[in-house]
Amino acid sequence: MDKTKTLHIVDHPLMKHKLAHLRDEKTDSKLFRELVNEISIILGIEASRDLPVNRVKVQTPLTQADAQTILMDQIVILPILRAGLGMVDGLLTLFPKAKVGHLGLERDHVTHLPSEYYFKLPPHSENSICFVVDPMLATGGSVISSIEKLKDMGIKNIRFICLIAAPEGVEVLCRSHPDVDIFIGALDEKLDVNKYIIPGLGDAGDRLYGTE
Repeated sequence: MDKTKTLHIVDHPLMKHKLAHLRDEKTDSKLFRELVNEISIILGIEASRDLPVNRVKVQTPLTQADAQTILMDQIVILPILRAGLGMVDGLLTLFPKAKVGHLGLERDHVTHLPSEYYFKLPPHSENSICFVVDPMLATGGSVISSIEKLKDMGIKNIRFICLIAAPEGVEVLCRSHPDVDIFIGALDEKLDVNKYIIPGLGDAGDRLYGTE
């Protein structure tokens, strides 16, 4: 499978700089949240590069100008709980009129399989553009399950955004949903025996909310 068509690694000096601090075990929860917010903005800009636009006329102080606007009310942000919540504010900075839903899935620490405990979508249509967000793409189970359910509900335009990903997760996500574009800050080395990303950054939820 040619992953180059759907996998987009945001290779930017700012991304590398912020990820370096994000990975650092000495980074406290406050700074960690700030970095996740900032990285989410960078990823959101890349993930929205080909959004449909509406051509309009605007009046400048001098004359009329041709302009383009995004249909903000078509955008839906869907964080996978709980760590995905840390990415929402950054995306809302870009899309302040976007709707926000919540996808509650958790991974069994023995089987490593996802189980759903909450799934709430705001009003949407077949024209909605859904950004599914989660800081980590490890095994891919949670995001694959979420996307399957979204497709069953008739949603066609789905994009996945995460901070770092493991090759194993990327492979299975691309194979399961070859029509979904994936935007990541870094592609890491591998998963360890416990299915944690190496080198990774630890548990994103714990580091966001100080629960480790």
